[in-house]
Amino acid sequence: MRRSASRKTGQPNSTSSANSLPTDIFRSASSKATSKELERIDNLFHSYANRSSGMIDPEGIETLCSDMEVDHTDVRILMLAWKMKAEKQGYFILEEWRRGLKALRADTINKLKKALPELEKEVKRPSTFLDFYSYAFRYCLTEEKQKSIDIESICELLDLVLGSQFHAQVDLFIQYLKTQNDYKVINMDQWMGFYRFCNEISFPDLSNYDPNLAWPLILDNFVEWLEAKQS
Repeated sequence: MRRSASRKTGQPNSTSSANSLPTDIFRSASSKATSKELERIDNLFHSYANRSSGMIDPEGIETLCSDMEVDHTDVRILMLAWKMKAEKQGYFILEEWRRGLKALRADTINKLKKALPELEKEVKRPSTFLDFYSYAFRYCLTEEKQKSIDIESICELLDLVLGSQFHAQVDLFIQYLKTQNDYKVINMDQWMGFYRFCNEISFPDLSNYDPNLAWPLILDNFVEWLEAKQS
């Protein structure tokens, strides 16, 4: 009996080999599919990229937006940049493009277009939005060592990223920023503070308020909120 057992030692396990074969085939097919997907993502990138710079520049982004039938000022384009973790405003490099489109599982322009509604839902989740909101500010810092954004640009950005959630508050805050003379720029702390303020304070219905009276009401709430945070 020992010799018989000895003869079987070292022989291939036919059952194990049979089971591993489908797994190997699956892995091979999956690897090929991933490779093909990446190739299509790269080809899509190069169809919009500037040949001399090797990047998708503002002109390429406008063409991309046109093909997706989305305006280049649409907040979803900013969301797409966030998904790519793009560093330079108005430009996408290949690494960023790959990161974003692989996450969205979009290797064609039609798939990318169809992915936008889901991307919008993802960004609007409370657990995600704060990261997007802070990214929006950083993305607009176009100069090295720049730490603040001018009032005109910050008003446009506020309306773009926060206007749909806090329409009345944002409108009144923008009115205030455009008429006041105390601030020329807004920094990151102020940017984040306004979002936390809007998110944490329960506002009354402002639709029936005189605009000239509504802003002082919001400002009073803002001051109270700041004092509570500092205490």
